[in-house]
Amino acid sequence: MSELTQNFTDKLYQAFEENAKYRAIENAITHNGLLKSLETRQSAVDNDYAFSIDLTKDEVANQKASGRCWMFAALNTFRHKLISEFKLENFELSQAHTFFWDKYEKSNWFLEQIIATASESTESRKVKFLLDTPQQDGGQWDMVVSLFEKYGVVPKSVYPESVASSNSRELNQYLNKLLRQDAQILRDLINSGADEAAVQAKKEELLQEIFNFLAMTLGLPPRQFDFAFRDKDNAYHVEKDITPQAFFEKYVGLKLSDYVSVINAPTADKPFGKSYTVELLGNVVGSRPVKYINLEMDRFKELAIAQLQSGETVWFGSDVGQSSDRQAGIMATNTYDFASSMDIHLTQDKAGRLDYSESLMTHAMVLTGVDLDADGKSLKWKVENSWGDKVGQKGYFVASDSWMDEYTYQIVVRKDLLTEEELKAYEAEPQVLAPWDPMGALASH
Repeated sequence: MSELTQNFTDKLYQAFEENAKYRAIENAITHNGLLKSLETRQSAVDNDYAFSIDLTKDEVANQKASGRCWMFAALNTFRHKLISEFKLENFELSQAHTFFWDKYEKSNWFLEQIIATASESTESRKVKFLLDTPQQDGGQWDMVVSLFEKYGVVPKSVYPESVASSNSRELNQYLNKLLRQDAQILRDLINSGADEAAVQAKKEELLQEIFNFLAMTLGLPPRQFDFAFRDKDNAYHVEKDITPQAFFEKYVGLKLSDYVSVINAPTADKPFGKSYTVELLGNVVGSRPVKYINLEMDRFKELAIAQLQSGETVWFGSDVGQSSDRQAGIMATNTYDFASSMDIHLTQDKAGRLDYSESLMTHAMVLTGVDLDADGKSLKWKVENSWGDKVGQKGYFVASDSWMDEYTYQIVVRKDLLTEEELKAYEAEPQVLAPWDPMGALASH
């Protein structure tokens, strides 16, 4: 191993001190911050908010201090449909309702994985992976589908936000504390020779405690409710004693099995045109598995454009913090100029960033528009975020086409947009990826 000598460090000092540009940049960054000093004017010029396809200007939602973006994005695609079909003013579905049932189901999912791995040491990578994060706020499309299909949805007015749903840090801290304790209880019970019936009975007892904790922290979800509203024509509508499942069927009315997840992961271990799933990834035991088809980026974007052209928005997952100006709402590869200012060249490609843990999906949002050139190729994309209306343009962001290429990993589109060959590949037996594969990342920002 080679140590850093004083002579070597002296050379670095001298090289820096003799560079007038570096001293000027030093002054700018130490007074104004790194990214603010490197922000380009051109990114704002290139990425205005005019789009040839623009499906909605509905008010944006706000996930606040929680990792529920994947739920917000899915529910936002539904609410646009409701607002249009039922002539509603601004309307939101309850994200807290989905959040409650996700915590409940993730708790059972975790305990079932603990039972299944009870013969392995707590030092095994798989068990350690489970215990490091028994549950969290994040998720993926197939996971939220499992919740909607089992528990339905309700209006936000019926099950409003709580302190814990809007700021989930304390909830997660103590739920994970309970789950790790429960993991030890179940592993000890199994290793003492208890039979399956005894283990399941103990698990159900532990789940009662968890349910009680969630109900007292988030509020007890309704089993049925009344729903009344006036539409834009001032007509009054009322629905009595409807269940969340019946509300989903009547007011959302989407067959979620008609939608598939498409990923773009250009790494050597994931050939295009194949289907994939991730070991240990899920939330609802007995539900559909998380599954994707991996396609090249040009085809990936073609599918998103086709769905937007049909009048339907697109749930998508990306690495939102990369080359992104949160306040301005601009996500573009030329947002910050490291090369000409600092002589730092960030050349790692998308596959390299995935392989070397530099990037993965962190956030889910909704594509609500796209700007196309004369040949139908995308120039930039309109994005509905869930960070409130104080960022971007009243909460909407714009993503350059090159940013989409580099930092978008997943979209959800209708099956009927796939070719016969693509659909066959999606429905084939998937390759199982390791629990820690980057495609198993949960959208949570």
